[in-house]
Amino acid sequence: MSTIETDRFRQMLLEERARVQHAIDNLHSENPGSLIDETGELTSSSIDNHLGDMATETFDREMGYTLEDNAEAVLTAIDAALRRIDDGTYGTCQRCGKPIAPERLEALPYAELCIDCKRESER
Repeated sequence: MSTIETDRFRQMLLEERARVQHAIDNLHSENPGSLIDETGELTSSSIDNHLGDMATETFDREMGYTLEDNAEAVLTAIDAALRRIDDGTYGTCQRCGKPIAPERLEALPYAELCIDCKRESER
């Protein structure tokens, strides 16, 4: 890839990284404490009275953890793509060594596999 293209993709990656980090920060601010902090101290009488509330809070917390895990994986992939730009291997499939189609990089700038290798890996 030319310097102009990698500069543009670097900027796209940095913007996406900032967006994902902001999403993670929001998840942390929405769920700052433990589940007990959100639902109050659990006693045998409070469990009976608030079982629905506890289930909702548990579901919401688990959803937040899942979203955070996915966001962390995206951050890792973005950081790896930025390193590939720095070392001159950005846009090259990590499996077969062929160029990754520019359209694929436009859609997923942190892609590390060409579309054929990605399809093969998903089988």
